Amino acid sequence: MLWIMRFSGFFSAAMVMIVLSPSLQSFPPAEAIRSSQLDNYLRLPSYQVSTSPSSLEDRFSFRKASEFRNADECSFTGHKITGVCDPSLVHVAITLDVEYLRGSIAAVHSILQHSLCPENIFFHFLVSETNLETIVRSTFPQLKFKVYYFDPEIVRNLISSSVRQALEQPLNYARNYLADMLEPCVRRVIYLDSDLVVVDDVSKLWSTNLGSRTIGAPEYCHANFTKYFTGGFWSDDKFSATFKGRKPCYFNTGVMVIDLMKWRRVGYTKRIERWMEIQKSDRIYELGSLPPFLLVFAGRVAPIEHRWNQHGLGGDNVRGSCRDLHPGPVSLLHWSGSGKPWLRLDSKRPCPLDALWAPYDLFGYPH
Repeated sequence: MLWIMRFSGFFSAAMVMIVLSPSLQSFPPAEAIRSSQLDNYLRLPSYQVSTSPSSLEDRFSFRKASEFRNADECSFTGHKITGVCDPSLVHVAITLDVEYLRGSIAAVHSILQHSLCPENIFFHFLVSETNLETIVRSTFPQLKFKVYYFDPEIVRNLISSSVRQALEQPLNYARNYLADMLEPCVRRVIYLDSDLVVVDDVSKLWSTNLGSRTIGAPEYCHANFTKYFTGGFWSDDKFSATFKGRKPCYFNTGVMVIDLMKWRRVGYTKRIERWMEIQKSDRIYELGSLPPFLLVFAGRVAPIEHRWNQHGLGGDNVRGSCRDLHPGPVSLLHWSGSGKPWLRLDSKRPCPLDALWAPYDLFGYPH
């Protein structure tokens, strides 16, 4: 387990105390398979960014990660995992794109490094560009993973302008379609953004008790929930009444545990799409892909400890100013906001907490 305790001052970085349980190194052969399921969602886009293997290798070079093996005390030790439907697997979904690839690689690295049973983790990578799986395979040769191609045209006409252009990217909305994209045998998944690192065993997050809820996430009920929607939304009863009988709280969609069976049964993707259609005509919010999730799920979320999403480390969405940690233990550090640690580190103008992301960065030529 890794604990990060905070002692803050206005100009000081957090002081870090790290206690690691015995680390466990390795994983079996790569499974980078193009999904043929549900062509509507997974159709290759009609246009392509230049992502040929040679152009990507010119732009990106990642060091090969060390092997991570299961500890002796892992359940199913000696059990040969047969594929994506194996019941011993922990399922993690992350997007891959050229702009955030460095962050995604660091996120995967952090998960493996702190997992007691890294060989039991299966990664589901959502992409809208081809050939990125080649980089994943060369960086993590024994990783269990599968690549799912998400067609941007599925959501392009549903996306509205936002306070920050990065929030308008179609791949941000791929998580809305996880229940359709992943195999029916995958009953639960952890969804993670690309700008975070996990500093605890992800199996603890996986084992979250969702009860009757479809999703679990850390909630922040002290936040001003009204600011996530326009005045027009709150003044129109046909919109604001959606929260009647609920006690809605803000939650960050970059870290969620999702019961895919319940999602499929209720049809939550269609509900999210319906709110996106309303947004196009009535402008009821300003922030990208978050508000539709709030409209559907706020007040109906299984609460998860705040340690699993120390978010906001990227600063606000305009200036990207430095932020400090929230009080308490930390299991996941999340650079949500406009500032990304790899960009600030490269520019030689890092925030103090960016130093906690750097050890998981595999970018750069081998020495």
